[in-house]
Amino acid sequence: MGPLDFAIHLLNFVAPAVFVGFFLALMAPVVLGIRVQPGSRLGLGILNSLVGSCALAGGLWFFGNDGKMGSYAAMLLACAISQLAFMRSAGA
Repeated sequence: MGPLDFAIHLLNFVAPAVFVGFFLALMAPVVLGIRVQPGSRLGLGILNSLVGSCALAGGLWFFGNDGKMGSYAAMLLACAISQLAFMRSAGA
């Protein structure tokens, strides 16, 4: 596998975590009716994405292959916990 193939595989691996992390960071304050600073949404999106990527990596290690529903469930749970912890620490 060449470097370009590796980069494509890595981007496809973390794409669900990035999408869920930023979507959650953008929509949670809107749904909950909480005002947050615009810069904090970007930082929270990055944090959620990193947490979700770590959960997917843990699922890859545990199951031995990618794409298991358990890995995606762990990613969603990890992102939700990260979002909740941030919202509580922000005083919302």
